[in-house]
Amino acid sequence: MDMTLKFTESHEWVRDNGDGTVTIGISEHAQEMLGDVVFVDLPEVGDTVDAGEGFSLVESVKAASDIYSPVTGEIVEINEDLEDSPELINSESYDGGWIAKVKIEDASELENLKDAESYLAAIEEDE
Repeated sequence: MDMTLKFTESHEWVRDNGDGTVTIGISEHAQEMLGDVVFVDLPEVGDTVDAGEGFSLVESVKAASDIYSPVTGEIVEINEDLEDSPELINSESYDGGWIAKVKIEDASELENLKDAESYLAAIEEDE
């Protein structure tokens, strides 16, 4: 796992792309809890999202889970590969399984997220 990622309490990850955008996905821990992902309801490019607001839905054989945006901004790209291959969320949580890229309104929102080390410690406590 890329230790520069940031995480939310609800198991989304954020990668700062260094160009005013972030990439968002769900953590390996989240996909393990969900089981085999069979469908991803992707947002639309151009949609605006607010931090803490649901913007996507991931359905697995066990459950459906809302995915919450960790940041406020505009969807600038979606991972269309997930339409045909939703299982990428299981097999490549931090790479090919990303959900959306967001042009972030306020980069200081990233400071409210957990760093990878804190996130890993928190999920170990939960187990």
